[in-house]
Amino acid sequence: GAVRLLSINRPEVRNCVDGETALALGRAIEAFAADPSARVLVLTGAGELAFCAGADLKNPASLFDHPFLDRAGPMGFARLDPGKPTIAAINGFCFAGGFELAAWCDFRIAAANAEFGCLSRRWGVPYIDGGTQRFPRIMGLGNALYLLETGARIDAVQARAMGFLQEVVPVGQALDRALELASQIASYPNFAGVCADRAAALASQGMPLDDGLLLEA
Repeated sequence: GAVRLLSINRPEVRNCVDGETALALGRAIEAFAADPSARVLVLTGAGELAFCAGADLKNPASLFDHPFLDRAGPMGFARLDPGKPTIAAINGFCFAGGFELAAWCDFRIAAANAEFGCLSRRWGVPYIDGGTQRFPRIMGLGNALYLLETGARIDAVQARAMGFLQEVVPVGQALDRALELASQIASYPNFAGVCADRAAALASQGMPLDDGLLLEA
């Protein structure tokens, strides 16, 4: 129907992203944006162990040698905006660049076994796929800096308390719940109005209220 499912299918390496995967992500996001029959994108990772464990640190050079690098960032998504709703369905590990990928989505549904953290801090890897910008917008500056600086590993309950997650569901049910919400969103009349509200909310981040109200109008 009007819902598109995008799954990172590398469960043997916890769905980490190399250059080939980054290229596939960028292409899939742009295909969703260009498809008038597609209204909502649900993004997940194959299997129950991981949503995405971040960049493939066994093949990091490939992340800086693919066609989407300049317009989307190393992992293929950070600077893209399809202009339509996106939902993350998170099972298991959601670390480093995977944490950034979840933050790229409009909102997030996680299973109770989900875990989050800027674990690449342990290897001296900085955040260049949107984490320093989206984490503060989603969770507030204090929570964002706590995670970015400490590399702390948190569970779904704590991520929900910080505002990163909108729902926590039983193990194995995150994708079903995300698809249910996606179908609900896609079914609303005047879908252009849904996209307009989304655009106004995103574009007005950091604006004074009066300017944001003018943008909304």
